[in-house]
Amino acid sequence: MQLDSASLKPDTSATPDCFIRFQESVQDCLLPERFTFPFQYTPHPLSLQAAKELRQYLARQTEWDHNFGHEPGKDGAVYGKMFGVLVVQNQQNEIGYLAAFSGKLGGKNHHPGFVPPVFDLLDEAGFYRKEEDVLSAMNRRIEYLEQNPLLPELLEIQETETAEAGRQIEAEKQKSKAGKQRRDVLRAEQENLLSPEEFQTLEAELVRESVHDHYVLKDLKKHWKQRLEGIQMQVDQIAGAIQNLKETRKLKSAALQQHIFEHYFFLNQSGEQKSLADIFQRNAATPPPAGAGECAAPKLLQYAFLHSLKPVAMAEFWWGASPVGEIRKHGQFYPACRGKCEPILGHMLAGIPLDANPMLPGQAAALDIEIVYEDEYLVVVNKPASLLAVPGKNETDSVYLRMKQRYPDATGPLVVHRLDMGTSGLMLVAKTAEVHKELQSQFIRRTIKKRYVAVLEGHVDGEAGIIDLPLRVDLDDRPRQMVCYEYGKSARSAWRVVSREADTTRVHFFPVTGRTHQLRVHAAHPLGLHAPILGDELYGNKGARMYLHADQLEFVHPFSGERMVVEQEAEF
Repeated sequence: MQLDSASLKPDTSATPDCFIRFQESVQDCLLPERFTFPFQYTPHPLSLQAAKELRQYLARQTEWDHNFGHEPGKDGAVYGKMFGVLVVQNQQNEIGYLAAFSGKLGGKNHHPGFVPPVFDLLDEAGFYRKEEDVLSAMNRRIEYLEQNPLLPELLEIQETETAEAGRQIEAEKQKSKAGKQRRDVLRAEQENLLSPEEFQTLEAELVRESVHDHYVLKDLKKHWKQRLEGIQMQVDQIAGAIQNLKETRKLKSAALQQHIFEHYFFLNQSGEQKSLADIFQRNAATPPPAGAGECAAPKLLQYAFLHSLKPVAMAEFWWGASPVGEIRKHGQFYPACRGKCEPILGHMLAGIPLDANPMLPGQAAALDIEIVYEDEYLVVVNKPASLLAVPGKNETDSVYLRMKQRYPDATGPLVVHRLDMGTSGLMLVAKTAEVHKELQSQFIRRTIKKRYVAVLEGHVDGEAGIIDLPLRVDLDDRPRQMVCYEYGKSARSAWRVVSREADTTRVHFFPVTGRTHQLRVHAAHPLGLHAPILGDELYGNKGARMYLHADQLEFVHPFSGERMVVEQEAEF
């Protein structure tokens, strides 16, 4: 089929409906030897062409309405969307591509020319919609009961009556206490004035008063207990019905979710299918994350495997406004998310040769660490980009390991602070535990001053300022960070423009706090400088390296007490 401004029309040949032929000739474009590594890649020329054609279609189509947020004056809730293209080869050895969107588009799962969902939650005849109808009926019943005017009236009566019961009982207690005190005084006064017989008669009368007061208080408590229990019973009849319905709804919802997990199957090229439950291998307490399987990449691969199409290359791009708190640029390519997609794609791509994973061990083996300053207590090194500060999940080579090998007798934890793998620059290394503790203390007290130099994409407004945007990890796409005013931790950075070029701005950053990816997010976020660091593959555009370098470190020497300033100019 052809992708044009009118629609994505089904192909009339035996080729699957969603197979799209390139509008421009790609005969001179060599096929890649391996499939795209989905979590960090540079789009293949075929993927670039497919994405270009899909973007042209998105900019012109009128078949469905969705407010992506980049069209001024458009009505409706703003929501950007991730789109994907999968270059494939059909059984006639023709090269074309498939298109997909994440989640729903315009409130629907199906649109002509886009691959269908792996599991259609909106299918009217499917078990999900049937069970959803049951849950919806329960929600309506709960809402009706919660809006029952008798419940707030009863609760108000209960509150008033409880207060009145407390007041009356306390008053009776005070009356009883005063009576006891009066009787005690009377006994003391009359004991030596009355004859034994007269005093015995008085004592009997006082005991009768005491017993009377006791039973008056007891009867009062019983009266209010019965009265309040009657009100509570009425409240429980309504509130209990609501709570029982909520518990039932919770159980049915969990059962429905588990049913989906067990019947939401994904294929690979061998025809092997696995459910979400099997793929994530988690129990009911930690199920697959919401939306797992609804991203573009699994949809594309599932359709290809179902229709005997060979995957050749893949790319995903964002279209529209960035979600609140996240950093997504309109039209920019992004890797597949790790939280939801990594386990699924691990199964779906099994047996398919992939491009090298740039995050695997050995990528920085040829890089040397330069010693900038050294004495008997500490070392300041110049960490190269692409080298970890400390060992990672799949990588042991790091500044820590190199320093451990260089100083085998060192007693301290060595590395005092960290830099991102893609960041180069100055790092403090302690040779003893005592020095490490003192330097760490300076970091905690924020008396150590750090300066970074960065080259940002585009022009920055203003000459200097403070960025204050709280950060937390994106749970679905670690290690990506996002701005979050509800759960984020305070993150503050000062900045100053150093120079401006035609398409870039060189700045100095002075971090006040030290959150993960702080400078990278503060540079790229629209509420920050809105200019990602050049080469930042997470928040900007992938390049040969990320142009961020820790070029100055100022601290107090743990033993001499001297204020030290160490500098290392960036190589960019």
